[in-house]
Amino acid sequence: MRNQRIYLDHQATTPLDPRVFEAMRPYFTEKFGNPASKSHPFGWEASEAVERAREQVAALVGAEPGEIVFTSGATEAVNLAIKGVAEMYAQRGRQIVTVATEHRAVLDTCRALELAGFGITRLGVGSDGLLSPDVLGAALTADTILACVMQANNEIGVIQDIAALGSICREQRVFLFVDGAQSVGKVPVDVNAQQIDLLAISGHKLYGPKGIGALYLRRRNPQVRLKAQLHGGGHERGRRSGTLPTPLIVGLGQACQLAGEELAGEAQRQLSLRERLVAGITAQLDGVRLNGHPNLRLAGNANLSFTGVDGAALLTRLTTIAVSSGSACTTEEAEPSHVLRALGLPDDLAAASIRFGLGRSTTAEEIETAIALVVRVVRELRGTPEGD
Repeated sequence: MRNQRIYLDHQATTPLDPRVFEAMRPYFTEKFGNPASKSHPFGWEASEAVERAREQVAALVGAEPGEIVFTSGATEAVNLAIKGVAEMYAQRGRQIVTVATEHRAVLDTCRALELAGFGITRLGVGSDGLLSPDVLGAALTADTILACVMQANNEIGVIQDIAALGSICREQRVFLFVDGAQSVGKVPVDVNAQQIDLLAISGHKLYGPKGIGALYLRRRNPQVRLKAQLHGGGHERGRRSGTLPTPLIVGLGQACQLAGEELAGEAQRQLSLRERLVAGITAQLDGVRLNGHPNLRLAGNANLSFTGVDGAALLTRLTTIAVSSGSACTTEEAEPSHVLRALGLPDDLAAASIRFGLGRSTTAEEIETAIALVVRVVRELRGTPEGD
């Protein structure tokens, strides 16, 4: 085990589940029809597979199949949701509320709309990473058309109280868009009970293939309409044009079904491993901080800051463990994490932070190996090889 690579970066991406791959395989070869071809069995076969996957995705989040729009991934779903609603309802209002700790896909999309003349309100969070429902409620005005809140943070794993936030939005007649890239398949999601109006889903975050995602779009009580961002064929009921990638869609559907079946047991298993990881490191090292709420977080996430350590040096020394210093979707980012800054961490501590992301394949043996390596490297970087 000493020289074996250990993957602890499951918030960045998850490996494709072999069961998902087997479900996809036939649609790369013998079942290759275009689901939009309605005049022959090849197209019918592909169309049936797409609709079956749509049912699987919808079932995982408590939606109706017709409310699921397939996209190329969560980033496209985010853009379609935010821009699509903004453009559709611009006559009703031009204010959008979001949170400082959102993924860059949301923040950058909001910034683009801000440059186009929309008003963007960015809400702060507490030191635990949670958004207060009172803060959201106070920010909503008669001009607000959309609130954007990530359910589970991709860096610190904190889980927001979406049901409480959704209730406030519904009372104020404001649509609630939830980035569910990190939460769907890992924590229970029910779009009706939580009063979610739009929800972004990512395939490769729940052991499905890369290049596929979905947007849940509520169609009643209230109905949410949006302006399409891609044109050319009117696919997905005119909401997102483009030939549907049947193999990827089948993979997303199978991944969603498996995630739903295994959610509770896998969450408990990962929680036990995460607690062992954090306890094992903090018992041997002083000056270690767990970022974000200690309990209201993804079972497989631990974001730790190490005082007195250069973050870049720490990351490069953990050569056999795949971990991250922040979001894998923010490329060439030299600045400390905007999420950790929003929690109030000083830049030096934010820069000395590591995200550990556990997953289905993580074993107890790997956790013990990771603990030993992290402790040894931190002690060496601090100049205290015999211990703190």
